[in-house]
Amino acid sequence: MRRRPFSSLKARSLVASAAVSALLAGCGGDVSSTRTPVVVDGTVTIAGASETPSFHPYSQFGLSLAPYAYDSLASVAPGGRVVSALAEKWRAGATSARFTLREGVTCSDGTALTASAVARSLRYAGDPRNRLVGARTALPGVPFTVSADDTAREVSVRTASPYSFIVRTIGLLPVVCPAGLADPAALDKSTAGTGPYVLSGHTSGGPYVFTRREGYAWGPRGAGNAAPGQPARIVVKVVPQEATVANLLLTGGVNIAMVTGPDRERLAGHGLSAAQVPTVVGLTFFNERSARPLSDPVLRRALVGALDRKGLANVAIGGDGTPARHLTARDSLCHADVATGNVPSYRAVGELRAAGWTNNERGELVKQGRPLRLRVLSSGDFGSTLPSVAELMAVTWRELGVDVDLVGESGNAVVHAMYGSGDFDVVVGSSPGPQLPAQLVPYFSGPPSSGELNFAHVTNSAYDRLVARALRSPGDTGCADWNRAAAALLRSADVLPVADGTSTVYGHRTTFRLAPGGRIVPTSIRLHR
Repeated sequence: MRRRPFSSLKARSLVASAAVSALLAGCGGDVSSTRTPVVVDGTVTIAGASETPSFHPYSQFGLSLAPYAYDSLASVAPGGRVVSALAEKWRAGATSARFTLREGVTCSDGTALTASAVARSLRYAGDPRNRLVGARTALPGVPFTVSADDTAREVSVRTASPYSFIVRTIGLLPVVCPAGLADPAALDKSTAGTGPYVLSGHTSGGPYVFTRREGYAWGPRGAGNAAPGQPARIVVKVVPQEATVANLLLTGGVNIAMVTGPDRERLAGHGLSAAQVPTVVGLTFFNERSARPLSDPVLRRALVGALDRKGLANVAIGGDGTPARHLTARDSLCHADVATGNVPSYRAVGELRAAGWTNNERGELVKQGRPLRLRVLSSGDFGSTLPSVAELMAVTWRELGVDVDLVGESGNAVVHAMYGSGDFDVVVGSSPGPQLPAQLVPYFSGPPSSGELNFAHVTNSAYDRLVARALRSPGDTGCADWNRAAAALLRSADVLPVADGTSTVYGHRTTFRLAPGGRIVPTSIRLHR
C-alpha cells in the first residue's frame, strides 16, 4: 500500500494527497540509524515512488516536494504542536488570524520577504480562477481575504464564515516569493521560495536535485541549515518498485525511503532505523452520479454490508489486519472509532428485495429486468495490496449476482476516470488520512462539476449540516461534530475505509525528524558516516 494522498488524487488525490501529504510522512519523532560521526556537506538521497511533472508548490504534484524549497508561516512539530516558521507569533480566532513575520527572511533570489509578498502568495493560492488543486486541498474550504502591514510585518487573514483550523491550513501553506508569482508557469520547472534548499537540477523521470542555500535561519523554531551533518544536496530518486527500494536501502543506494509492503520483513536486522506511519488502506469511493447505479443508497449499503471487513483488512495489510475505524489515520486530529455501529451490516442486503432488486433465473441481480453491472477500478500504483482488495470485493459482489468488471489500471488512468471520464462505479485507493477532518470536506460535499474535488458526486445533507456546526468550534473542540459527520458518510455508504495500516520510513546512516501528517523536516536531516 504505497502511501499517496487521496488528497492529491486529483493528483493522486485522496486515493493516493493530498494533495497533499508530503513525500514521506511520519508519526513524529527522531529517526536515527547510526551513532557514527556526521558527514560534512554530503548528499542525501531519498527514494520517491512517482515522478513529479511539476514543482509548482500549489499544484497537485509539487506540494509533496515543496518543504525543501518553500517555508510556511507556521510549522507542525513532532507531537502535533504548531510552532513558529516564517511567522514568529500569531493570534487566531474562529474567523481571523494575524501573523507577525520574522525579521531578516529572504527569498532564494536574495530579495527580502515582506508581509505584502506573503499576502500576494496567499491570495494567489486561494483564487479559484487559478485552479490550483494542491493549494485547494490544503486551504480552508471557505472564502478568505488577506491584508498586509509591511511596517508591522503583519499578515492578516479573515474568513467569510467560521473555520476551525485557520492556522493549520493557511498557516501551513508554502509561501511563493514575488519572482515566482511574476511568472507562475516557471514554477513548474524551478523554485522561488524562502526554504532551506533550491531546486538545482531535474529530469522528467528524476532525479530531482536540491542544493542548500546560504544564510538560511528561519525554519521551524528558528532552525537553520548549516549545522554539521546537514546535507549540501538532497537528491530525490524515483524508484517505483518497492523491492528495488529495499535493495537500495540495504546497499546504501538511498538514505531515506518508505516501504509499505512485504519487503519490510527483509529489512529487519540490518541496522536501519524505522518509523511507523499510520495510514488508511483501501479507502473506497462509490460513483453517485445520477446515471450510475450506485446513486441508489440502498444498493450502496447492501454492497458494503455484504463485505467481510475483517477479511478485507487482512488482505489490505497482508496479514492480520484491523478494519479501519475512521476515514483518517490514527495520528490525525479528532480520530476515534466511528465505524463501529455505522458501517452497514449484512442486514442491508435484505433491503434489496424491497427496493426492487431480485435474482433472475441465471442468478443475476436485476431491477426492472436490467442486470447490475459495476466497473471496479484499482491500481497497484496506489498500493501493492489494493488490486487484491478490489478482487475480494468483486468475489463477494459476484456471489450476490453482480456482474463486476474488475479493472487494474495505472494510477494516472484511475485519476482520469475519477476526475475526467467518470467511467467507474467503485474506486479502491489508499490514503495517509489527512491530519484535519476539515480537509475531507471538499471530497464529500460541494458542486461535483468539472474541476471540483467531489469526483464521486456525494450529496449527504446530514454530513453537510454537521460540518457546518463543527466549523464554528475552534480546533479540536468540534471533534464530536466532526466524528458525527464522518459517521453520516459511513451510514450512507458514501465511502468505505478498509483497514488501519502503517507504512514504514527507513533511514540508512541518516538522522531526520518526521512531523505528524506528512513530511520529513528538511532542516532536521543529518548524514552520518
